[in-house]
Amino acid sequence: MEVSYNRLWHLLIDKGIKKTKLARDVNMSYSTLAKLTNNQPVRKDVLKKICDELNCSIDDIAEFKQ
Repeated sequence: MEVSYNRLWHLLIDKGIKKTKLARDVNMSYSTLAKLTNNQPVRKDVLKKICDELNCSIDDIAEFKQ
């Protein structure tokens, strides 16, 4: 199953938040940020931290494709 984080990038644009600020706010490593940028899998706890920070659900930041 493939994942796309395009929804996350659109949400960040809508909220005026830069990727690096999000990474700092959720204490995410830059290698994890690179994985998100390249639509590679990341740990569920990272996705939860992002959702908590942005006050959204997983469906708002990721799309899973078969």
